[in-house]
Amino acid sequence: MNRTHNTVLVTGGGTGIGLAVTEQLIHSENQVIICGRREEPLLAAKERFPSLHIRRCNVSDPDARQDLVDWITAEFPLNILVNNAGIQRKVDFREGLRDMDQADEEVAINLIAPIHLSALLIPHLRKQPQAAIVNVSSGLAFTPLAAVPVYCATKAAMHSLSLTMRHQLRGTSVRVFEVAPPMVATGLSGDRNRPEDDGSYMSPEAVARGIMEALAQDVYEVALGPAVGLHQQREALFGALNG
Repeated sequence: MNRTHNTVLVTGGGTGIGLAVTEQLIHSENQVIICGRREEPLLAAKERFPSLHIRRCNVSDPDARQDLVDWITAEFPLNILVNNAGIQRKVDFREGLRDMDQADEEVAINLIAPIHLSALLIPHLRKQPQAAIVNVSSGLAFTPLAAVPVYCATKAAMHSLSLTMRHQLRGTSVRVFEVAPPMVATGLSGDRNRPEDDGSYMSPEAVARGIMEALAQDVYEVALGPAVGLHQQREALFGALNG
């Protein structure tokens, strides 16, 4: 997959991994569009990278997803979709699920939005000589962290989705990548943030480099840092992680 001269949509591109990927893409001479729920990070990113195209969009809203796709397909020769947007919340089932709306939103952003955006954009992507869908899953898809069960479940589903999409799109111009980072030092992880040098976290910049390398080398399923090998060790590591 060429790393340069693509037109790329990065969901959740104003902060964290999304912003780091955006920076890497722009430095590699790609045209980049980012979307996000909050206007301030989008404007800040645009100030850093004047060539950037920004769109405020809450991807949990199906109408907003449709509007985003209608705009992009009318204005840009998009050939790469990066499904990056995600939220992570603590849920303790011993206390009951106090706010089902929050759980619905977490599933919508982390899983339904990538399903819907991919389905809407695949007909457009298939017209491009070279195209890709990049799904950002997580090492927690393989070895879940019990404190964030909904997040882990959505990422496990993203892994399954990536496998099936890759199978269905074989023989087309659309390649499907899945990148599974470990826990990343961003606002997503809330009060569990620790410095990268503790060994269990990666920086967003390191994750972005891993994504770019996967594209360049056509490695369709890649785990990064401490997430490497988690799917072979999931049962033993679950006990260690949640003991």
